[in-house]
Amino acid sequence: MTQANGTTTDQDLRMSLVVPIHNESENVDRLLDEIAEVLAPLQRFEVLLVDDASRDDSRTKIEAWKTRHAAPWLRLLCLEQQSGQSGALLAGAEQARAGLVAAMDGDLQNDPRDLLPMIERMADPDLAGVTGVRAARKDTAVRRLSSRIGNRVRNWITGDRVQDSACGIKVFRRGLWLDVPRFNGMHRFMPTLVRYTGGKVLEVPVHHRPRVAGKAKYGIGNRALRGLWDCLAVRWFRSRRLRYRVAEEC
Repeated sequence: MTQANGTTTDQDLRMSLVVPIHNESENVDRLLDEIAEVLAPLQRFEVLLVDDASRDDSRTKIEAWKTRHAAPWLRLLCLEQQSGQSGALLAGAEQARAGLVAAMDGDLQNDPRDLLPMIERMADPDLAGVTGVRAARKDTAVRRLSSRIGNRVRNWITGDRVQDSACGIKVFRRGLWLDVPRFNGMHRFMPTLVRYTGGKVLEVPVHHRPRVAGKAKYGIGNRALRGLWDCLAVRWFRSRRLRYRVAEEC
């Protein structure tokens, strides 16, 4: 089936996993080892690693792993310039060939073993997506506190109820990734944006692991004010979204 953007979906594929990568050279090999082991039972899947203009040798390591393991299911997309996590996820969703598109972070803090039960839940045709809630976060006390405050402010502004908006592991139907409003930071609002359109989103507990290599891309300083502006933008969208239904065709 050919989509409007020119990509072709493969109905035999159960899932496309999109993983944004930016300067994660130290994590790439272990990440791919884990993904390959966990997703093997699915058989019909693909993984798109989206290199968001890394300045280290992430790309070289990904290409070497693919060659070494002869993994035709692994695809590497290289963005022309750094576009952020939202841009990398959308680029992967556009090129994905499966009807279900999953996402996870490339820093090894998400556990790919959480993907399989999330995918199984998507067998419910009434479900638009499943998103993770980090049950026992392995972050500093300051990061955990700032996240709790951020989630409360976010929910108050947007009128939604999301327990863990910054959790990177999630599964949504591909069309929803492509249909929601596109802006830098939209990946953190996927559950809310989908619910605004009437979609049902389930939140489930997932594992969380400490970062063992590489450097965190987000902190309180570069997220607080920007997050507030994003919340206000999403609230504006909620108030201005179109609602209509065709009664009949004459």
